[in-house]
Amino acid sequence: MTVLLVLLCIGLITIIVVQVGKVTELATKIRGEEEMQEASNRRNANYMLAFVILFLLATIISSYYYKNYFLGYGPHESASAHGGTLDYLFAVTLFFTGLVFVITQVLLFYYAFKYKAQRGTKASFIAHDNKLEIVWTVIPAVVMAFLVISGLDAWNEVMADVGEDEEYLEVEATGYQFAWALRYPGEDGVLGRKDYKLIKQGSNDLGMDWNDEASLDDFLPNELVLPVNKKVRVRITSRDVLHNFYLPHFRLKMDAVPGMPTYFVFTPTKTTEEYRQELSQYPEYQVPVDPNDPESPMLWEDFNYELACAELCGRGHWSMQKLVRIVSEDEYEAWKATQTAHYMQLIRGTEDDPYTDKWFESEITERKENFNTKLESAIGSEEATDKVLQFEYVSFETGSADLTPTSKYELDFLVDALNKYSNMRIELAGHTDNTGNADANMTLSQNRANVVLNYLVSQGIDESRLTANGYGDTRPVSSNDTEEGREDNRRTEFRILSV
Repeated sequence: MTVLLVLLCIGLITIIVVQVGKVTELATKIRGEEEMQEASNRRNANYMLAFVILFLLATIISSYYYKNYFLGYGPHESASAHGGTLDYLFAVTLFFTGLVFVITQVLLFYYAFKYKAQRGTKASFIAHDNKLEIVWTVIPAVVMAFLVISGLDAWNEVMADVGEDEEYLEVEATGYQFAWALRYPGEDGVLGRKDYKLIKQGSNDLGMDWNDEASLDDFLPNELVLPVNKKVRVRITSRDVLHNFYLPHFRLKMDAVPGMPTYFVFTPTKTTEEYRQELSQYPEYQVPVDPNDPESPMLWEDFNYELACAELCGRGHWSMQKLVRIVSEDEYEAWKATQTAHYMQLIRGTEDDPYTDKWFESEITERKENFNTKLESAIGSEEATDKVLQFEYVSFETGSADLTPTSKYELDFLVDALNKYSNMRIELAGHTDNTGNADANMTLSQNRANVVLNYLVSQGIDESRLTANGYGDTRPVSSNDTEEGREDNRRTEFRILSV
């Protein structure tokens, strides 16, 4: 029905236009073509004069009305240290270009009004005027020189890289269709190496080089969180096509080019909450986010900084928006402490891990705390079963009594405990599953227990405080009918005999 009405309206307008044309043609014939043309000229000249007046008024009024939504005006002053320089440069450019725009538009339409065709008047032809040529060449050249020099000064200030001894936080943003992958350095403060040849879908999308120890503590959050008043260097890359790293509220905009890393250095000066409080002072932001829901948050309460892509990078370009939070230094450190290194989250212990024979300091600290907690609990317990503690990280090469390289770490925990409790005596026990010959399993379990005892003795523990026994498959803790159960039964334990 709507389509039919639209078609009828279009047809009716067409008929009206045709009829008006016929009436005009008929009037011309009746009143005389020359008189009709003169009347048309006067009418169009008046229309042009009215148009330029209304147009300029609408431009000025609408700009004033919406000024509190424009970047650089009202509550939207720059939230970065360098942004004020760019805002000033844009304001100066707007002043000169705006002045020229108003003057040229007024003259354009005024001349159309003043020099409309009339009977008895004849246009003059001026081929050349040196004075005018000089005026409209020199004045724009001087203004442009001023703007260009100011722009170069701003560029040198804004695009300066960090100094060698300068304190800063470096993060990396990699654009791809269609999102941003963010990478932060860990406690070492250094981003590790990358190589596109190492990219592995799902586990290493950025091609991080795990042989570079600086990569091991890098983490990949889902939001851009930065501390206020701290210099930040953003390393910007692209994995596929041209993208653009755009933080509008910080006046930061830089292309992400495949194969050519770029950067931008800036210092955030307003936290997200401070920016919200500034917005709350303006009536435009004291309205609900959802006009149909009066209970919805106010616009100022719902405000967030955002990271966007300012390049048309494909059909999913719109989805590259990412949340940005600027917080205090303490809040940033608290947030950072909750992040897990990508290596520890997805790579540690897998086939891609080049450090399977090594524990890191954080792992040693955490696992030693857990070991000591269980030991203290066992010492304080009156139950005999609680006195038996299983080694979680002591293991042997398949079918042999050779310790794996990482077994020494947990055995060293026990060495420290025996040194702390100088009167503690323990029994070391080896166990196997029921696979294979029972006598061979008994011998293997005894040999493994002896190897553990010998390691402790080599670390200075008196052998008189230790005993070693192999129990083969005689003391299972799970069913040997499943692989999981057999794995549970292949274990090494120690039992506290006395303290």
